[in-house]
Amino acid sequence: MNTSSKKTPGSRSPNDIDRHVGKKLRKLRLNAGLTLQDLAEQIGVSHQQLQKYETGANRLSVGMLPGVAEALDAEIMEFFEDADPTSRKKSKVEQLRSECEIWLRRTKSEESLRGMLRVLKALGS
Repeated sequence: MNTSSKKTPGSRSPNDIDRHVGKKLRKLRLNAGLTLQDLAEQIGVSHQQLQKYETGANRLSVGMLPGVAEALDAEIMEFFEDADPTSRKKSKVEQLRSECEIWLRRTKSEESLRGMLRVLKALGS
């Protein structure tokens, strides 16, 4: 384990999980096509503060996470996927299934979901 993740109890310094969440935050923001300024305005922080969250210089608080996830149309658990280095590595197929699940959860339209289902059925046969 990295020494950077070992902190004294009560330490408020960012650790490995905080940095991982920051990387996921950046990835989700970019996937959503948002600038730092766009997302920062939506969640009520400066773009400089948002950049510090993304780089892991500052910790994103648990209280802010639901609002950030909502602004990115993401699930909170997406920020923690693959965060535990001791967990078993997902196979490529498991990783692809996880990514498909994310896109399915983000799809709100019944019509779109039916279209996606038709495509998946056609590809799977």
